[in-house]
Amino acid sequence: MAAPKLDEFERIARFFAPLAAPEALGLLDDVALIEGPPGRQYVLKTDAIVEGVHFLPEDPADQVAQKLLRVNLSDLAGKSATPLGYLLTTALPRTCDEAWLERFAAGLARDQAEFGIALLGGDTVATPGPVTLSVAAIGTVRAGAAVLRSGAAPGDDVFVSGSLGDGALGLKALQGGLPALSETERAHLVDRYRLPRPRLALGQRLSGFASAMMDISDGLVADLGHLCSASGVGAEVEAARLPLSAAAAAALGAAPELMSAVLAGGDDYELLFTAQPIAAPALARLAAETGVAVTRIGSIVREPLGVQVLDGRGHRITIPVGGYRHF
Repeated sequence: MAAPKLDEFERIARFFAPLAAPEALGLLDDVALIEGPPGRQYVLKTDAIVEGVHFLPEDPADQVAQKLLRVNLSDLAGKSATPLGYLLTTALPRTCDEAWLERFAAGLARDQAEFGIALLGGDTVATPGPVTLSVAAIGTVRAGAAVLRSGAAPGDDVFVSGSLGDGALGLKALQGGLPALSETERAHLVDRYRLPRPRLALGQRLSGFASAMMDISDGLVADLGHLCSASGVGAEVEAARLPLSAAAAAALGAAPELMSAVLAGGDDYELLFTAQPIAAPALARLAAETGVAVTRIGSIVREPLGVQVLDGRGHRITIPVGGYRHF
């Protein structure tokens, strides 16, 4: 019998973690921290997106470019960092002609202007396979102010920014699902799938309030599980507290089984963080000042380790798949 294949995180732990420098944080925090000018640190992050995996072949090239940049900026937001610049690698088939590239570059230009970031270099190659794109983003943060995954403690509250489930439901809409929704509701969800909202302003101001933080890319349950693992704690999430957009609420109203997509579907790119209960008034002020909702969804517990999702009666909800994994 063949040995079971290693999953994404087992591969990283076995083959790459032994190669990592101390600044890589054990490859457990999705970024590296390197000393910069006096009083500052550089935050380094890279993410790739692949046609057919992270975006659809028919997605507009400018929005593909914006998603590529924004998923990396979201990780910088999860460390309270300010964007500085980025490196771009493109592996493109010959079907990506000059018109495609022009639109792709236009999407990058729009987001460079919006988020105050500029291209620093990169590489471009041809491939017979699907479009494969990678950005290495560089940010800065005050020395010691980056919020890592490892600081959560029993008694902390668990918070998320914005709303959950829109990205995963948007993909379902693009794939022909969610027939009960109006065109306006479907358009909202598709927009959230194609164009994540990196919460940079909120993330930068959460340093000093958040005890642990990351962004949600692989799904709430999976990513909260990563945070709990790094902190050596468990978490209880109250499903009734999950913040939903009007479109997501309509989708769940028509098909309650879609709750699994909200909990584990991924593509949220919202901030997930923990803080002591005493921080709640300050967090409410930050939410009002940045225009980004902040919602308490649960609490950190000493045990059991891992993540439990509870219904309104306190009973555990079983999630068939905890989150997205590449392997």
